[in-house]
Amino acid sequence: MKTVTIALVGAGFAGNFHTNAYNKVSGVNLRIKYVFDNDQERAKQLCDKWDIIEQVAATYQEVLEDPEVDVVDIITPPVTHLDLSYQALEANKHVICEKPLTGYFGEEGDEEPIGLNVPKAKMYKKLLADIDECRQKFEASDRLFMYAENYVYSPNILRSAEMIEAKKSKIMYMKGEESIRSSTSPASAHWSLAGGGSLIRLGSHPIGGMLFLKQAEAKARGEKIEVQSVVAETGRLAPSLNEHDKRYFPAKSVDTEDFATVIITFTDGTKAISISNDNTLGGVKNYVEVYTNDSALVNNITPADNLSTYFLDQDDLEDVYISEQLQDKTGWNKVFVAEETLRGYLAQFQDFAECVAENRQPLSDLDLAYDTIKIIYAAYLSAEEGRRVDF
Repeated sequence: MKTVTIALVGAGFAGNFHTNAYNKVSGVNLRIKYVFDNDQERAKQLCDKWDIIEQVAATYQEVLEDPEVDVVDIITPPVTHLDLSYQALEANKHVICEKPLTGYFGEEGDEEPIGLNVPKAKMYKKLLADIDECRQKFEASDRLFMYAENYVYSPNILRSAEMIEAKKSKIMYMKGEESIRSSTSPASAHWSLAGGGSLIRLGSHPIGGMLFLKQAEAKARGEKIEVQSVVAETGRLAPSLNEHDKRYFPAKSVDTEDFATVIITFTDGTKAISISNDNTLGGVKNYVEVYTNDSALVNNITPADNLSTYFLDQDDLEDVYISEQLQDKTGWNKVFVAEETLRGYLAQFQDFAECVAENRQPLSDLDLAYDTIKIIYAAYLSAEEGRRVDF
């Protein structure tokens, strides 16, 4: 089998998730030749931590010019996604791109901060033009675009899809959520870097997972089901608190929302609701509930219930990982066990590696990336103008 050679672009928090999953891929000759990050020290730290990463690249151009590199894995802030993807495409590389596909990050003449001053109608129009261009570029090439939406590959979501397909169930209603207690990324405070707040950072996951399940239903039943309309509400909750009251929420949002609820209506009349916010204490909350004409499928992604712990103190636990976004290890906690499996990272990168080796399309592809970000920006427009946005 052909060796699949990968370059990681971005060495931040998600770089560890990606590398840990690559480390467990089987049945494919996999090689991580480079990691590149504008912060060379951070890239070196990731390289040193994971011995499967061979070396730190001095520049992105070094990665692109290496004929051995088959795939560029883009794990950088959203503002860079399309530019880095297009450069990789021009260099004849396959692309793995973290969510979201892209966003609106400002244009010359925009009043700062753009999240509070640029009309969402302008953002939506520009976003649609950008994602149409992206789709045209990749469809005109023979390179793969692989969208790193781990919800699609969570084992319970995959199993739900299998049962929906087997029974040809009609999904009536879905509810999905990802909520945390604030982002750890400084870029998340600025619309110009992140393209939005909790909706784009967190809501993209349940939206992507629910779209995947709806398409599994459509395929099984031989139907064509698309998104018909979006209605949304967003808010900036923590910025309204005084310094004492928001002491447990470290994010310092400049112009991004920290709360969003989106209602999606499909062309068959069925519904889905996405919830995302940065004001949830107690760790990361990830789930998708699916209610069909003949079943109820409740997918609890995290926290799982594999291991519960109770500690009276945190002595000697400084380097022991309990849960993302859960800083206090005393009292009762639900520990993340086999996180790379339960959150879908392992199956995701197994699929991507096989896709490159076998030249086939991934489960999570450009269509899912396109539809997800279109829904998100339609939701921003809906929330600002107080109306339903029809597709």
